[in-house]
Amino acid sequence: MHPNQHTLERFYSAFARLDAQTMASCYADDVQFDDAVFSLRGQRAVAGMWRMLCTATRDKGLDAWKLEFNGLQADASTGRAHWEAHYRFSATGRLVHNKIDGRFEFNAAGLIHRHVDRFDFWAWSRQALGTPGLLLGWTPFLRAKVRRQAASNLQKFMAKP
Repeated sequence: MHPNQHTLERFYSAFARLDAQTMASCYADDVQFDDAVFSLRGQRAVAGMWRMLCTATRDKGLDAWKLEFNGLQADASTGRAHWEAHYRFSATGRLVHNKIDGRFEFNAAGLIHRHVDRFDFWAWSRQALGTPGLLLGWTPFLRAKVRRQAASNLQKFMAKP
């Protein structure tokens, strides 16, 4: 197994335990993270996002939390993973089962330099938001609104001491 595959194993095992600190240690300082909700640059922002999500899950949804991952593959420069998260969306209390495919690029030190997660936003929004997600989850309007709210939540979370 390539050492970068071990990095992915460490990352997702930590995520399953909601250990944001260990997750952050897998990222390079200049990491870039992108998914349907967040577009973040730098370890501080990316680690802050995971810390916020792990904290919200521990505080409001630990009863529903489960993370499964498989298909971890990596070589000297790239990697991929499939993961599924079962959780309670903190904003609505609704149960979500999100299926995500991750793509990674590693730096020479074996740290994640680029992380891109892809998932079906409409499927996610139907579960997380209910009727508004069902009716509007396919629209750029709702996606932009969710992105703005998530960015605002992250900014507030990171401003706390």
